[in-house]
Amino acid sequence: MPLDRILPIALLLGSNVFMTFAWYGHLKYKSTPLVVAIFASWGIAFFEYCLMVPANRMGSSVYSAPQLKGCRRSSPCWSSPASRRGTWTSR
Repeated sequence: MPLDRILPIALLLGSNVFMTFAWYGHLKYKSTPLVVAIFASWGIAFFEYCLMVPANRMGSSVYSAPQLKGCRRSSPCWSSPASRRGTWTSR
């Protein structure tokens, strides 16, 4: 498979790992003040967008918008095992 088809998918996968940490990572630190958790989540989400925007721009040359959206929607299934390792641990 050519790189122009693989790279957008890989970037979307990485984007979803950051998204998972931004959305759920703060749950591990419940004693942290809410405002700190909000800003930390936004900081992590910034890196998500740094991967997602180029993925969508590059991907739009080889994939349709619905295909990119479908990939974005299905990629949590691929990225959750990677992100689960650092976010969710047994108690």
